Amino acid sequence: MVNTIFPDASSRLGLPAPVYGGWMYALAGDLAAISGIELAVATVYEGERSQYFDINGIRYYLIPRCKRFRRASSSVLNWRQVALDFQPDLAHVHGTECSHGMEMMEACPTLKYLVSIQGLVSVYHRYYMAGMSNWEVFRNITLRDILRWDTLFHARRSFQRRGIVEREYINRAIAVIGRTEWDYSHIKAIRPDATYHFCNESLRDEFYSAEKWSVDRCVPHSIFLSQASYPIKGLHEVLKAVALLKRDFPDIKVKIAGNDITKSSSLADRLKRSGYGKYVRNLIVQLGLTPHVEFLGSKSAAAMRAEYMKSHVFISPSSIENSPNSIGEAQILGVPVLASFVGGVPTMLQEFAKNSLYRFGEYEVLAVKIREIFKHTGATAQMAGEGMAYASQRHDRQKNLNKMLSIYRECAAVKAG
Repeated sequence: MVNTIFPDASSRLGLPAPVYGGWMYALAGDLAAISGIELAVATVYEGERSQYFDINGIRYYLIPRCKRFRRASSSVLNWRQVALDFQPDLAHVHGTECSHGMEMMEACPTLKYLVSIQGLVSVYHRYYMAGMSNWEVFRNITLRDILRWDTLFHARRSFQRRGIVEREYINRAIAVIGRTEWDYSHIKAIRPDATYHFCNESLRDEFYSAEKWSVDRCVPHSIFLSQASYPIKGLHEVLKAVALLKRDFPDIKVKIAGNDITKSSSLADRLKRSGYGKYVRNLIVQLGLTPHVEFLGSKSAAAMRAEYMKSHVFISPSSIENSPNSIGEAQILGVPVLASFVGGVPTMLQEFAKNSLYRFGEYEVLAVKIREIFKHTGATAQMAGEGMAYASQRHDRQKNLNKMLSIYRECAAVKAG
């Protein structure tokens, strides 16, 4: 059970291919290729009726999204039909952020459920504002926020509400899969007797056989961020660091994958702009960074790979993360990485933490680390090479597949509660 429609299913429905969740596509493809394994992928979508179909050895179930946050009777019936049709030995819920997995847990309580942790919204809500003061949030509320009842205050509250369901997932599952000291600590805090399995994630296919990064081929003084749509992702902190560097590096550029949240060229743009987008736009103007910031729009895996390769450094500046695959993608390509010391990120970076990590909010320290990467070619290349070697082990497809199969066998053998 997943929170996105996989690319093959999206193509079948005539929908745009998703730009996230690549680790799940990789795992599904590897599992489907194994003789004796029957695999189904279930999720919700905006359609009016349930759809079931098979593509490339995977059965897809698409269930109409419940319009309310919690279950409806029609949704219960749909999930029971999925279980009756496929009769799974084990139901693997990827991510605890959304409620439809809980709908199936409640509709089919006798199934064995295994839950994989991606992030933990029950914890993330504490860091949602990412250093923004209440006044900064309040004065940047837009008409769009008011009409949609979707200010940053509302968004933080939504994370808190979803965290209640997240705790239910963890308490009902027969086991939980994680991959960092951070998620282990929080799982044990929620449920001390939880069975916890460690398993790293694999990356999208495009990142394994690609040409490796070279300082000689990158665009000098370019910074790449994989997303920045809401405060947790920390774009505003990177902007503050860049403002300290632009005098010494007048060609410095921050490139951000994803839609331009600051866009205001027309009345329609301004009416659609979120409070965070307004805040970032004002900060860019205030710091004199308009020519130094570029939003790239949504990118495919291949296009993302190209952006990593062109960058001088990749930054993960979030106020909280568990184990962002963007760090893994950058590292396995050999791109220099800087990241905030939050959540599970130190587990990912291991012995490279000293040179790669900085405390979130300390944009002055981030600026110094960016400067060092820009100025010291030899040290930068060494840092990139060390990260690439470690990421190659962490994201080893066969090793991660074997570990997941071992977890499946162990969980399938557990007597259903």
